[in-house]
Amino acid sequence: MRITKLEHAALRIDDHDAALLVDPGSFTSPIDGLDTVAAIVVTHEHQDHWTPQHLDRLRDAAPSVPVYAPAAVAALAPGYDLTTVAPGDTMTAGGFTLRFFGGLHAVIHSSIPVIENVGVLVDDELYYPGDSYAVPEGVDVGTLAAPLGAPWLKISEAMDFVLAVRPRRAFGTHDGTLSEIGKSLHRDRLKWATEQGGGEFFILESGDRLEV
Repeated sequence: MRITKLEHAALRIDDHDAALLVDPGSFTSPIDGLDTVAAIVVTHEHQDHWTPQHLDRLRDAAPSVPVYAPAAVAALAPGYDLTTVAPGDTMTAGGFTLRFFGGLHAVIHSSIPVIENVGVLVDDELYYPGDSYAVPEGVDVGTLAAPLGAPWLKISEAMDFVLAVRPRRAFGTHDGTLSEIGKSLHRDRLKWATEQGGGEFFILESGDRLEV
């Protein structure tokens, strides 16, 4: 499995001679090399995790590619044929097995409604929680894509999340709102948390790849 970190929250996973895209949103540049895309996962409705423009480009390149997303995303995108998913669901596409966890977005503020959010486990190896600290209970996580920065993120909670998951490998994502100094500080904290469980933390910038 080759994991490519794209800008902000977007990930590309290549395996099985196919590609999976996760959360191509408004902070992510147009994505090339879409001919092998087998599926798209959108974890929740916020625009930094999906845009109609990205879905249009993906559908132009691969018209029949399935898009998996919570019901709230499907309601906001009536012109697209989205497959709704919820915690407990398992889907397969292009050789990938996708298991969904969580259910709710992390709290931003008491004045802001809490929305649907799903975490996704890819091939029982890579786990990305979306905008949440949802721990995939009963799963031995090989690689964790851990959020680094967000309006809802408190670094102590992000550290506790990594400590709870105990991945063998981790890297930071959801970092488009941070300065270079902020990314460095938060990576150091998540590196420490990863190492407490015997894991290794990797620093990935946009475009960097991790082979697992």
